[in-house]
Parts: sequence; C-alpha cells; structure tokens
Amino acid sequence: MQLSDPNVNLYIILPEIIVALTGAIVMVYDSFFPRDRRVSGAMSIIGLVLAGIALFAMWSSSSGLPVTAWGGMVTHDSLRLSFTAVFLIVSAFTILVSAIWVEREDVPAGEYHALLLFATFGMMLMASGNDLVVIFLGLETLSIATYVMAGLRKSDLRSNESAMKYFILGSLASAFLLYGIALVYGATGTMNITEIAAKVADPNFPALLLVGGAMLIVGFGFKVAVAPFHVWAPDVYEGAPSPITGFMAAGPKAAAFASFLRVFVIGFPLVAGAEAAGYLTRSWVTVLAVMAIFSMTIGNVAAIMQNNIKRMLAYSSIAHAGYALVGFVGAGVAVTIAARDVAVAAVAFYMLTYAVANLGAFAIVTLLGQKDDRRTEFEDFNGIGFRSPLLAFTLSLFMLSLLGLPLTAGFIGKVLVFRPALEAGETLLTIMVVAAVVNTAISAYYYLRIIVVMFFKERTTEWVSPKVPVSISAVILISVIGIFYLGIFGNSVIEKFATPAAPEVEANLR
Repeated sequence: MQLSDPNVNLYIILPEIIVALTGAIVMVYDSFFPRDRRVSGAMSIIGLVLAGIALFAMWSSSSGLPVTAWGGMVTHDSLRLSFTAVFLIVSAFTILVSAIWVEREDVPAGEYHALLLFATFGMMLMASGNDLVVIFLGLETLSIATYVMAGLRKSDLRSNESAMKYFILGSLASAFLLYGIALVYGATGTMNITEIAAKVADPNFPALLLVGGAMLIVGFGFKVAVAPFHVWAPDVYEGAPSPITGFMAAGPKAAAFASFLRVFVIGFPLVAGAEAAGYLTRSWVTVLAVMAIFSMTIGNVAAIMQNNIKRMLAYSSIAHAGYALVGFVGAGVAVTIAARDVAVAAVAFYMLTYAVANLGAFAIVTLLGQKDDRRTEFEDFNGIGFRSPLLAFTLSLFMLSLLGLPLTAGFIGKVLVFRPALEAGETLLTIMVVAAVVNTAISAYYYLRIIVVMFFKERTTEWVSPKVPVSISAVILISVIGIFYLGIFGNSVIEKFATPAAPEVEANLR
C-alpha cells in the first residue's frame, strides 16, 4: 500500500494490523455479548487465519535482501517471517485447546481471547522490530497480557501466586532490558539495530556497550527462561492454567528468541578486521555457550525429580531453551550471511518443532487434568494406556518428539541447531554440542517415565475415559501430522525459513 510518505507502509505490517484489530473487535464484542463464548473464540481463529494468509502472501512474493520501513524501525526478512508463522500457529493451537477450559472453568472468554490476541501482536512486533524501542514495546505488550492470563483463574490461589511471581520477576527483567537499551544507546547514539551493527564495526566503540550487552542478556535470558534466569518458570508454569502454560512455554519463548537473535546476531555481528568488535561478539558467544550448557543440565536433571507433569514440562522447557541457544551460538560465529541465515532458520525451525509437540502434550494434559488442573501428577496417569489408548499413544508420541527420536520433528530440530555450532570447529562450541547430546540422553529418563506410567503402572482408582472435544481432537491430529511431516520432510520448511526477501521486492513493499 503506497502512501505519500514512503516510510509509512501498511502492507509490511499487515499481519500485525489484522491481529491487533481482531483483538479490539473481540474486546468490543464481548462488552455487548459477554455470554457468547464460542463466538469470540471463532472470531479469534478467523483473525489468525487471515493474518496467516497475509503472511503467506508476503512470503510467496519475497526472495532476496531484507526490506525496512517506518524509518527503519520495522524489517521484513526471513527471521520475521519464520518466527511470525510460529506465533500464529501457537496462538491458533492455544485457542483450540482453550475451548474446553473456558467452558469448564467459567472464564470470561472475550477477555481471555482478546488478551491472547494482543499477546500475539506483541510477539509479532518483537520479531519484526528493527529498533530496540519497537522490540521493547512488543515485549511489554506481550508480557502484560501474559501476566493477566496467568492469573485468570481468580479463585485459585496457585494461579494468583503464579501471576504475581511472573509479574514481579518479569518487571525486574524488563528493567534490566530497558537499562541495557539505554546503555547501548549511550554507547552508539542510536537504537536502530542496523545502525548499531555499523557502529560496532568501528573498533573504537565505548566499553559501555559491553555493559549494555550484558544487561540485555539478563533481560532476554529471563524471557527465554535459561539458566541462571530460569527460577520463575517451574512455579509459574505449574500454577497457571494448562492451556496458558502451553502458550507461555512456546509463544513468548519463541518471541524472545526472535528479538534475542536480531539484537545479538545482527546488531553485534562478528566483524572481520575489527578486533574490538570481534571481542564483543566473542564475549557474548562465550557467555551464551556457558548458559546453554547450564540450562540443558539444570533443566534435565531437575525434570527427573518432578512428580507433577506441568513442572516436569517446565524444566523440560528450560532444557529446550538451552538446545535452542546452541543454534543461537552457531549463528553468532557464522562467517557468512548465508551461514548465519541458515543457523537463524534452524533456531526458528526448532522452536516450531518444540511448539508442535509441547502444545499437543498440553492439549492432552488440559483434557485429563479436569477442573483446576487437579489431575496433573504422574500417579494420575497410572494405567491409562489401555483405558484411553489413543490419548496415551499420542501423548507418548509427543514425549518422544521432545526427546528427539528419529523420524520425529524433535530429532531433525536438534540436528539442525547442533550442526552450525559443531561445524565452527571451536573447542568451547564442540564441548557445548557434546553436552547437548549427553543431556538429550539424560532427558530420556523423564520422557520415557510418563510412557512407563501410562502403560506399565497399575491404576488403583476409577478411570472414566474423557470425551474428546472436536477442538482438542483437531490440535492432537494436526500435532501428530506436524511431528511426522517436520521429521521426514523438514528440509522444505527449513529452506523456506532461510529464504530472505528480494531486492526487487523492495519497491513493492515500500
């Protein structure tokens, strides 16, 4: 869409506009018809589908170099496109999984769906932002909506505690992030990531930039829940309602990784010939490599000791953040733009594979957990393998994909994020990949434990196989198909994720 100012480009942010407008429409509709729960959910799904169509249209017409608009504050590139696709899938799955929960818990549906859509808008803004202010605005839009969703079950003390912990620690992390942004601005004189990269190429940049970068790592580290900034995740994930826990483990984590990648891989690149700039990049590469090792180890070892499935999946998400950091570090040491794009695409693909398996698992946990998530202990799943075989087998498949069994999405996802770091040929990065492989073996214990519980433990209480709603059936079916498709034909998806936008498209987008 061409307006008088070439920087005012509505087409480049069309998916974001659609999602934001849908959220506003759902909110207004709910104020007049608060009892029409299914209508607000249907409207939300329609909005996400329309945004997906707009994204696919932009993707189909793009091949070549990135394009920026709105004074360079918004960018159109492969990182934005691939992560936005992940966000839309996560939000659509969450709405479908939530259908039974909204009815069962008597949650204000319009309020919930509007918050979810605004959170999705914030995630999309984080992925498309080429300016630190835009990224921060997207992060706060996402965070505030997620804080409220975590405490939507107002009569449940655990949910209230979850929301309060998330709010307090999340606000602290946002403060670190904002202070880091201020220091980076003070050191470079700009908040535009492309311009920051140019400033970093100058070997005489101020040492203040190192302090700002360190504070950004703290802020982003909290949002992606990597060690040592992970302590909030188990309590928040356990106390929040299951559908929202699944959303938080997949969506906001992927959004934080999108911004994390853009700021550090693109904003602080490894510049040949600039010794000081190279030192800056080597500094954060080393820090993140150590954080990845600790995240994988702490997440997997702690998950072994859990007796609650939601807490187990929370520690599992910490470990998976560590696996994603392996690909992140691989992107940081890439010596060519093409290699960097492939490594970034690998991280986006990994977040997609994790989201599909994780949301499928939370769909079943939501269904079996009953009201207030009463049945989420391991013993509650004893012996259900032969009483609800379809649910047990699909949950087993999701666990095996999270483990990384060959022919599943999780396996190809791990291979893709491990490869760039291994190919770098550096000792620390090789140790990091070896640690990732060892931790994958450790994770087999708790992923296989739920399978053993379902099929080999005797049930001592009565079990009535639940009726599976159409919405949850759809999520489970799509997740199963996605796990096998991404595991077998994932190459076509990763190639799509790694394809940048074309220089000849610039005139069409602006």
